[in-house]
Amino acid sequence: MIPAQRPHLKHWPRRLPLELTVPETTLWFNLEVTAARYPHKVATWFLGQALRYAELKAQAETLAGWLQARGVRKGDRVALFMQNCPQFLVAFYAVMRADAVVVPVNPMNRVDEFGHYITDPETKVVICAADLAGIVAEANQRLPESQRLAALLVTRYAETLPEVLEPGLAPQPAIEQWLRADPPLPAGATRWADAMAAGLRPQAPPTATADDLVLLPYTSGTTGLPKGCMHTHRTLMPNAIGGALWGHASAESISLAVVPMFHITGMMYGVIGSVMAGLTMVLLPRWDRELAGRLISHYKVTHWTCIPTMIIDLFASPHYKSFDLSSLVYLSGGGAAMPEAVAQRLLDEFGLSFAEGYGLTETAAPSHANPPERAKLQCLGMPIFGVDSLVVDPETLEELPVGEVGEIITSGPMVFQGYWKHPDATVAAFVEKDGRRYFRTGDLGRMDEDGYFFLTDRLKRMINASGFKVWPSEVELLLYGHPAVAEACVIASKDEYRGETVKAMVVLRADAKGRVSEQDVIAWAREHMAAYKAPRIVQFVDALPKSGSGKVMWRLLQEAESRA
Repeated sequence: MIPAQRPHLKHWPRRLPLELTVPETTLWFNLEVTAARYPHKVATWFLGQALRYAELKAQAETLAGWLQARGVRKGDRVALFMQNCPQFLVAFYAVMRADAVVVPVNPMNRVDEFGHYITDPETKVVICAADLAGIVAEANQRLPESQRLAALLVTRYAETLPEVLEPGLAPQPAIEQWLRADPPLPAGATRWADAMAAGLRPQAPPTATADDLVLLPYTSGTTGLPKGCMHTHRTLMPNAIGGALWGHASAESISLAVVPMFHITGMMYGVIGSVMAGLTMVLLPRWDRELAGRLISHYKVTHWTCIPTMIIDLFASPHYKSFDLSSLVYLSGGGAAMPEAVAQRLLDEFGLSFAEGYGLTETAAPSHANPPERAKLQCLGMPIFGVDSLVVDPETLEELPVGEVGEIITSGPMVFQGYWKHPDATVAAFVEKDGRRYFRTGDLGRMDEDGYFFLTDRLKRMINASGFKVWPSEVELLLYGHPAVAEACVIASKDEYRGETVKAMVVLRADAKGRVSEQDVIAWAREHMAAYKAPRIVQFVDALPKSGSGKVMWRLLQEAESRA
């Protein structure tokens, strides 16, 4: 139960229950029900090609039979290594039907990194895209024979594309060439088409229960290799239900699925919650602002969960005013705060409010969200269904008063079970207060008088300039107010006098290049923020490094600066 004194309850939407009655069934059962209810409804549109719910279920059953024929048993791990495509959903639910565990892997990983996703989860089978098969095969070959995969299944994106794309639905030529590529198959690998043509059936009815391990997404911490987060059907189900309720989604909704499905947010809104609600997903395999705008217009997309950088990029398109965004009824996202200037443009030009949310891999995506009817800008929102969060002193773990910055700790039904093979890290990740178990997010933030939470920064990401604490994300949001700034990332730079000083890596808008200097941005910053926060150094760059989910990889920039 949520303690009755929590201030956000005064602003809780009247249309929503405080807590959810969560089904004690499995993710496979969700697909069974939806396919029975809406067999002919389109589950996915992939650049003009439809996959209907009955087809999705039938293909998943066929692939489950193939997996079992390759030795996959209940609880075995199967890795998915591909961009957004219908095959991702088929493979995901095939693993569910086989009572096995999905290990989603970022398709940006290279050979040296991928071996960890075979050895650590003891992966039995990898299902990957054709352009990534060589990476898997080489990583696998480097391992001792006892640790190698039992099978490698390879799919081409073109297998689920129309033979000829409609002009309005076609990506850039280079992207279409990549989608249709047919590189040589590694020795011993099986083609997707051959696996499906085998027509195998599952060997027995599913036996998984709500508390069985089902998903093992990996998350990077401040030290060591990525750790697997153990999620069960029971920990994934609350957000599968809650996401639809919170965002007014139903079987009538059409969603743009562009956040990568390997990422917990893309998986929750493009694979798990979407199938449970029976909505239609318009899949985008890689971010392309022009194509995204055309897809929203063509399919009359109603729901879009995204990264704010995508909105920023969409606005940078010279064609954005030609896009018809009138069908959108719910626009949400996270991973970074939405700059106020960009949010205001959304409201002024399209009448859309951006509802930010907050969550982690460990919390199966959202633990906090802004209700669309009372959203606050640059805000994580309030704790959602059945969630209780506190702001505590990171050292003493004592709860802090309203407005003070501390570590956010969270308790709720979607919190993971712990880190795979890391019992010590699991123990360190939790704290008990008043008989309730809370997960230590490692994020610094504050709570306002309305019970809404605001992110300050990661616990380890803070600049100490002459004793003044500077939170980089706050400076970044302020920099977005400069008319020439398209993107910004703030890091610490060494300073003999101050110890550390503030440095901003800035991507200029196209029309500002050559007209605005680094010194101009520094002077502007001094006018618009406290002197200790204002960047002393500004460096213009062509682009900021981003993860597969679209987040700016500030650690890479910070590490490079520290080595300089």
